[in-house]
Amino acid sequence: MVDQELFVCGSDQVGREAGVKAVVYDRYGSADVLRVEEVPVPSPTAGQLRVKIAATSVNLSDWECLRGSPAYARIGGLRFPACRTLGSDIAGLVDDVGEGVTRFRPGDEVYGDNLRLKGGFAEYTLAPESALAHKPAQLTFIEASTIPQAGAIALQGTKGVVTGRRVLINGAGGGSGSFAIQLAKRLGAHVTGVDNASKLDFMRSVGADHAIDYRRDDFTRTSQPYDLILDLAAHRSVFAYRRALAPGGTYRCVGGSVTTLLRVLTAGQLVGRLTGRAIGILAVKEGPAHFEPLAALCTTGDIRIHICRTFALDEVPAALAHVGEGRASGKVVVVLS
Repeated sequence: MVDQELFVCGSDQVGREAGVKAVVYDRYGSADVLRVEEVPVPSPTAGQLRVKIAATSVNLSDWECLRGSPAYARIGGLRFPACRTLGSDIAGLVDDVGEGVTRFRPGDEVYGDNLRLKGGFAEYTLAPESALAHKPAQLTFIEASTIPQAGAIALQGTKGVVTGRRVLINGAGGGSGSFAIQLAKRLGAHVTGVDNASKLDFMRSVGADHAIDYRRDDFTRTSQPYDLILDLAAHRSVFAYRRALAPGGTYRCVGGSVTTLLRVLTAGQLVGRLTGRAIGILAVKEGPAHFEPLAALCTTGDIRIHICRTFALDEVPAALAHVGEGRASGKVVVVLS
């Protein structure tokens, strides 16, 4: 039996009232296909909450779903977007609850990765109870919105790092990367960050021991191979990744071209086994249990949240382009007044 939540998006489920703003799109394309539209207030069904959005951070997955590329971004909507309103990393106030919701009540401050229903680039959206957590009082809504998806990737991507290990993070200048750098350094690793030239200083500022401009240098050609590579933008060959790994090392990728991901999934595992390395895709686990540990570190100041820019709701196209075109250092957040 397939959960119906997979097919009903957060800002698409019609309620009785009208007149709230949402950023919508009806076809895949550039940021130009987005527009602000008045939509009905969505009504929560069993197990759902209606959240009044205070802030929604932008992830690379939002840009991919806007463009419909790579191909996996079209899951659930091959020809047209499955959800008319993007935005999964939300923070806000519970406005209403559906039948069976027990952990939250109206007025609660919440945050989470609403990846199934999305709808965060709107004044209100729906979210399943299981996707949300109570927002720590020490964090603002803007800060909390940066954590769920990026934090889960960073925590799981750096799992197993120990003192003295050499870690490389490709795409380290963005949200997940900036968290991953700090987590790996906190665990005692020597960290190399890879991104474009405009982010070299930023990667060093968050703790990278070494920073590489991928446009100038090939990080897979190194005299000192890495014990762990966390690749947030996989586009190279399996053999290049193997070359960059030390014996016993691990390569994990999250995102990238479909061709590369398929090669990693098939040839990568075989090449890894034959050469004493682990090469594979990181299947990121969702839900509060997988991002709350990072939020706890942020509340104590052990991990810092880096916000590149904030945008208003009607500036969502610019916010998505800022992330998708590789110009964001850290996180970008859409803030609702």
